[in-house]
Amino acid sequence: MSVIAEIIDTLENKVEKLFIKMKNLEQNNQELEKELIKNASQIQIQLEEIEALKKQYETLKIANSLLGSDDNKRDTKLKINSLIREIDYCIAQLSD
Repeated sequence: MSVIAEIIDTLENKVEKLFIKMKNLEQNNQELEKELIKNASQIQIQLEEIEALKKQYETLKIANSLLGSDDNKRDTKLKINSLIREIDYCIAQLSD
């Protein structure tokens, strides 16, 4: 009987250790999920900042071209032509 009792005690100890390990892993998993959410939020904020900076860069390129810089003149002319076409379209819509 003592052999069976020892086996049962050993099994109980192993099961208890497994439960402890499982709880630690669950806690670690929760911490990692929180960190993942935090990092995803940071990435989203940085993507928004990148988009804002791209728009600002394009605006600065156009402003720089309008001030007489030879760089990006073609882009500026295309943008102005596009704006003129949009204005003409709006005027045509209003005329109808």
